[in-house]
Amino acid sequence: MMKKLKFTQLIGAAFALGAFALSTPSSAETVNFAWTPNPQTPQVDVAIAKGYFKDAGIDLNIVSFQSGREGFEALLGGQVDFTFMAEFPAATGALTGQKFGVVADLARFTGSRIIGSAKYSELKSPADLAGLKIGTTLGTNVDYYLSEVLKGAGVTAEVVNAAPADLAPALVRGDIQAAVMFPTFYSQAKKALGDDYRELVAPGYNVHFIIAASQGAIDGKEKMIEAFLGALAKADADVKADPEAAMEAVAANLKGAMGADGLKAMWKNVDIGLTLNEDLQSLLVSEGSWIVSKGVVKAEAPTMESIRPYLVDGPLKAVAPSMVTLP
Repeated sequence: MMKKLKFTQLIGAAFALGAFALSTPSSAETVNFAWTPNPQTPQVDVAIAKGYFKDAGIDLNIVSFQSGREGFEALLGGQVDFTFMAEFPAATGALTGQKFGVVADLARFTGSRIIGSAKYSELKSPADLAGLKIGTTLGTNVDYYLSEVLKGAGVTAEVVNAAPADLAPALVRGDIQAAVMFPTFYSQAKKALGDDYRELVAPGYNVHFIIAASQGAIDGKEKMIEAFLGALAKADADVKADPEAAMEAVAANLKGAMGADGLKAMWKNVDIGLTLNEDLQSLLVSEGSWIVSKGVVKAEAPTMESIRPYLVDGPLKAVAPSMVTLP
């Protein structure tokens, strides 16, 4: 059974699987999961639609928040057992010594881009960003991405802060000459700019959509975590085997926000597959070092060794060992 819960807003934002075990608690257990329907995590949609959580002995309570950061705050406060989010809040959480663990990486968005207008630049390469006034939301993963692109190109630009919803209108008005925004705003920018729309898909950052577990779950509910991940692993195999059916499940939960055609186009830039590997570990180290360099958090820059304990791979390794490649 899936229930809908509401909490007050917190202050603070097919691979061949081989054999995997679906660990099942001895009786149904209520599990609170901070997740909102989205295009990038079809394993959740499929597991819900096919009753895999119920089969695993889990009575799943879906808790909706406006952002992954808010879900993470709920996790740290003990209000949920799991949260879905992009990886960036985990880097900040590790730097500040928060108690949690990343237990799975569901998908990677590989289409991060800089959006501009033909009035200012054709954006044929990162070098074209030199000297532009670029808007982004400071202190977020898109700000990190822009920094990596500029550094890689060896150019400088004027970077200004703007709220996510304000970036496309600012670009249309000419307040900025390019923008780095969250993927959910790409279509808005394309519609607003019309024929002037330009984009540069530049390497430097892939968003990782992860599952984090509370410290309480990690310390005392290992079998529950294994059951939860086992359901997702089973759904992951289904997504690989029949992506069209997975799109239908996702579209149904999105309730008209995006159809199968839109999902098919987006998934060209999404690497879907349950895993936990060194790519995520390296990214968290890089993001943590960037956060420290910006003075956002006063801490020592992280290392591969200091980040490793936050990647709790035991439960996923127990149900799907081929999905884990951490040292």
